[in-house]
Amino acid sequence: MTPGAVVRYGAVSGRTDEDYILKGNFGAMKLDKFYEELDSYFAKQEIDKVDPFLVASLAQAKEEEDYGAYIGICNEMIGFYRSVSAFEKAYVAAEDVLLLMEELQMENTEHFATTLLNAATAYRAAGDYATALRYYRQALQIYSGVLPPEDYRYAGLYNNMSILLEKTEENEEAIACARKALAIIEKLEGGEMETATTLTNLALLYFKMGEAGQAKELLERALSLFERSGENTDAHYSGALAGVAEAWYRMEDYEKALQYYEKALAEVKVHFGENMSYAILCENCAAVCEKLGSQEKQAFYLQKAKEVKEAIK
Repeated sequence: MTPGAVVRYGAVSGRTDEDYILKGNFGAMKLDKFYEELDSYFAKQEIDKVDPFLVASLAQAKEEEDYGAYIGICNEMIGFYRSVSAFEKAYVAAEDVLLLMEELQMENTEHFATTLLNAATAYRAAGDYATALRYYRQALQIYSGVLPPEDYRYAGLYNNMSILLEKTEENEEAIACARKALAIIEKLEGGEMETATTLTNLALLYFKMGEAGQAKELLERALSLFERSGENTDAHYSGALAGVAEAWYRMEDYEKALQYYEKALAEVKVHFGENMSYAILCENCAAVCEKLGSQEKQAFYLQKAKEVKEAIK
């Protein structure tokens, strides 16, 4: 078994006030307090409070016919349900909000494209690659008509497309997308973590293509940026750690691979709980332990992965 099934980094939500508060067009419900309370649950690791809060907030937006708030909350639902592997709920939120936006004649706006991006990433995480790719390409077509080429939102789209294309073995196109994302991210102020994770994804692609020299060069750059970032991590950090772990695995440094996979496990648990990514990371840890000859730890991680998957079902 080769590690590598973990969800790698890809900017997902792209949340900004201008994205979802369509000033002057919709109701007066303020999203600032909504985001503040939602972020507080994540900060305090009160993940169990997020679902009921989202459902109640959406009901309020619907009652007030506050379409701007409704769109924003649905996008948060898509991202959250994806992160905790509640894919059916993510699908419902995605199709609901996309239908609403079409009824509001928003299908050619950057807001619609960003929602498509969020929906596509949920479908990708669930393994529906055909629907995900269709939504990604539709989002790209819309972005191309309304955004300047250096807009940061392209980076999230290209990164996510790269991850999907790698899964479907379209590796050359995956590299091209990751390169496009990197060109944008490197110009962003304070984008060191995003740059490092994109470099890691590229390194893994080059390892897969048998170009170890190029892969190691990219990985060295990524690790340097990670070290400079220190403890300034976010919810995407787990994907970056998992990517570095896989790179060490491919270079047959199994102790470092296990070290980074276990760090990734801790980060996933903090931000998302024991979701499908957590289970897959446990399986990856088990594969590394097998290489290290640690049968007891291997058995522990395999059992944990089984329990998590059964709990999700």
